[in-house]
Amino acid sequence: MITERLGGLAFGGDYNPEQWDEQVWEEDDALMRAAGVNLVTVGVFSWALLEPEEGRYDFAWLDAHVDRLHANGIAIDLATPTASPPPWFTLAHPDALPVRPDGTKLVHGSRDTYCLTSPAYRDAARRIASALAERYGDHPAVALWHVHNEYATLCWCDHTASAFRVWLQARYGSLDVLNEAWGTAFWSQRYTAWEQVLPPRATQWHRNPGQALDFSRFFSDEVIAAYREQRDAIRAFSDRPVTTNLMMPGYQNVDLWALGREVDVVAIDHYPDAPGLDAAADVAFAADRARSFAGGRPWLLMEQGTSTVYAGDRVLAKEPGEVLRHSLGHVARGSEGALFFQWRQSKAGAEQWHSGMVPHAGPDSRVFREVTETGAAVARLAALAGSTVTAQVAVLHDSDAWWALNSDGLPSSELGYHSALRAAHRALWDGGVVADFAHPATDLSRYRLVLAPSLYLLSDEGAENLRRYARDGGTLLVQHFSGVVDSRVHARLGGYPVAALREALGIRVEEHRPLRRDERITLSDGSHGAAWSESIRLEGAEAVATYTHGMLAGLPALTRNGTAWYLSTRLDTADYTALVSALLDSADVARLGLPPGVEAVTREGPECRWHFLLNHSGDPVPLPLPVHDLLTGRLTRDVPAGGCVVLEER
Repeated sequence: MITERLGGLAFGGDYNPEQWDEQVWEEDDALMRAAGVNLVTVGVFSWALLEPEEGRYDFAWLDAHVDRLHANGIAIDLATPTASPPPWFTLAHPDALPVRPDGTKLVHGSRDTYCLTSPAYRDAARRIASALAERYGDHPAVALWHVHNEYATLCWCDHTASAFRVWLQARYGSLDVLNEAWGTAFWSQRYTAWEQVLPPRATQWHRNPGQALDFSRFFSDEVIAAYREQRDAIRAFSDRPVTTNLMMPGYQNVDLWALGREVDVVAIDHYPDAPGLDAAADVAFAADRARSFAGGRPWLLMEQGTSTVYAGDRVLAKEPGEVLRHSLGHVARGSEGALFFQWRQSKAGAEQWHSGMVPHAGPDSRVFREVTETGAAVARLAALAGSTVTAQVAVLHDSDAWWALNSDGLPSSELGYHSALRAAHRALWDGGVVADFAHPATDLSRYRLVLAPSLYLLSDEGAENLRRYARDGGTLLVQHFSGVVDSRVHARLGGYPVAALREALGIRVEEHRPLRRDERITLSDGSHGAAWSESIRLEGAEAVATYTHGMLAGLPALTRNGTAWYLSTRLDTADYTALVSALLDSADVARLGLPPGVEAVTREGPECRWHFLLNHSGDPVPLPLPVHDLLTGRLTRDVPAGGCVVLEER
């Protein structure tokens, strides 16, 4: 494990010394020691320097920095630079440039200008990964290998079309099976030769949903294959762990469950998309997903920003104290450290305004002082390396359901997949509960409560698993428009959802009735819904709340069948949070009852527990008894406003 080499948790970030001169390097050495940096990522965007022309490598400059960092007591996460091919590559291999669905070929001038399915690109990526590993595989400074960066650019070129057909032939075996799966009898789409099959490029109107789903599955497999190629090239020369950085939540077209099984340690990048309390909740959302994709094992926050909140059309600065709170929010939920992009804010280039640990203002700045404070806090928590987090609640996540919900021609445009997952997780976070994410087909028996907010596509295996979970007494909440198509995106006939889930829920949905934009409805219990409604027939369940107007007046809106619940509309935030809170109580999920904006998370080791208390509010929160705070080494009677306290329980 990487923490064994570091002697504790990781702290640092991406380091790009090639952007600076020797005088700055000397200052970096001193500042890294002052900030408590013990791990830096090197080489992510250095392909043009490492391989200035095809087949000729120049490692002299990197040798000097690797040796310098090692002498300074800093370990290295050595990256392969394959997310940003150099100009010579695209000039030599123009067919390796990415192509959009409308046929537009992109040109060099940014990062990620490659087609993942291009043989020339894959060969070049494998060669440079192998060359780096052969040179640095056993260097004592190297603690971790970092393949690529934030996979992957999608492409619809002819290379992709050829690879897609190979994938389809392996999956279906024959055109007859493919035609049945894609429902090509509709719109005269039947294929009679494999050469006729293309990726879902720009077309006249709706794309075929089966074709679009299979393309997402194919490209995910292609990403994982590309990662494996580099990983295996590295493993031929090095025994250090290998990973790549996952980007949350929907940026990457990849099955994160599958990729999580391929990496030695799950690593993520996280940048909040809203300020304040929403950012804190988003930290928890990303961290809980990362831990889940890691199978409950510790994971690593590979990137965050010291002052970067992406809020629509602008980048907002973080407030004082958020560097520490966000970092410890990730650590509390299982990260083996806190890394940033990047060490020193660039003075030129496309990301010159992306925040850094050392900002343009230099070390005499609020940001660097908070970085130093955070580094000291992370260092004091070295003993919890390898400890884990246990959750009693799960939110169901399935990449197939996500991709299928991106289909054209759905009844409503307000059926966002990740927004539904966020809402479910946020209701749990507001209720003071740490949640796992789980695949619908995995063993759910350890959870007291399972939320299924957006399972448009649900396999027969997943449906049977949910039926079994509810039969065995687990509390289950399934939400609207779930289980309505199978793994081929074929509609479930005979009423929704799929039969096994209908049995568990004791209902039958006869009709979907999306609501008009901005329309709100009132239920019989006084709660309010929007976006969606359904016509439900009870088949064993009881109606907990009913619709109050229109053709659905008096018909069930929220139902219960034993411990299995079904919600057929999208409740307002406060009403949804209240429902989830009631389910937490009915499922006997333990909660501390902390004030709003105060977060409590526990990490557990064989002989010790560490309790994190993060106060995102503007008021101090008194504690029942004075406690010893690991972060300050002193007794404290409260969690300061905007502050953090970590308690050790042996």
